[in-house]
Amino acid sequence: MCEGNQTKVSEIHLLGVQGLGNLKLLFFAALLLFYIAIVTGNILIILLVSTNNKLKIPMFIFLQHLAFADALLATCVIPMMAEIIIRTEGKMSLVTCITQMYFYFIFGFVQCFLLAVMSYDRYVAICNPLHYILIMNRRICFLLGYGCWVTTWSLSSTEFILIIQLQFCGPSDIDYFFCDFSPVMQLATSDTSIVQWLDFTYSVLVLFCALTFIISSYIYIFIIILKISSSTARKKSFSTCSAHLISVGAYYGSLITIYVTPSNEMSLNVNKYSSLLYTVVTPLMNPIIYSLRNQEIRQALHKKLRNIAVR
Repeated sequence: MCEGNQTKVSEIHLLGVQGLGNLKLLFFAALLLFYIAIVTGNILIILLVSTNNKLKIPMFIFLQHLAFADALLATCVIPMMAEIIIRTEGKMSLVTCITQMYFYFIFGFVQCFLLAVMSYDRYVAICNPLHYILIMNRRICFLLGYGCWVTTWSLSSTEFILIIQLQFCGPSDIDYFFCDFSPVMQLATSDTSIVQWLDFTYSVLVLFCALTFIISSYIYIFIIILKISSSTARKKSFSTCSAHLISVGAYYGSLITIYVTPSNEMSLNVNKYSSLLYTVVTPLMNPIIYSLRNQEIRQALHKKLRNIAVR
């Protein structure tokens, strides 16, 4: 309970970007265009994989899950971010704020698991091609894909059960675009040490253990590729991994920029703008990367466009 001279926080004020002036409309328009491109590109990948039998293989099934997570992550943050920019600041209830943070965690962390599963798929395809169909069968793909979502939901729910029990009895202003963990924890007036410790533990287990698994998988993949005598075969093997490697680099690069920095005032301001990289640019990159670098996706898209043109 709050003390007698304190008021329980029921509404959160998001300050967003201050001092944009005449650039406000330009910034708003850019965010809106990015959001439309993100949702359109990722939904297109989901539809192509769902409707084309040639794409119903493990690599594209996992890509479909990744596209779904990207579209939901952008939808969770960008529309509200755009509203805050056009209005200079935003208001939401504390419950809405915590709910946004909850889904932001789920849609963000599930990508970490999905990227790790995709690296395992590439490892089996290149290092054990004769048994690929047996190992990556439909049942295993189902378990791996939906297992990522269930695991992420379980971890996030455990942490947020603790978060909703915190007391917020002081300031209600957050100098951020949306409700992220660190700014919200700064508003809590009760002890947050257990929640912060749990969040740190999950971050290490999920992010860095998954990254270690991805790196280990690709070390084995590169060793096998280098043993291939034909340069054409080596190039073809590497090309099947390049899009995934770029996605991993974009995902972990943006997270490291945001979260693995000193917690002083300057770095918090830097992180606020760096979060745009994670919530806007990264979800946009995956459709572009896989559409430009993957022949099967390009062929499926051209076929779909031809069918639409004929009609």
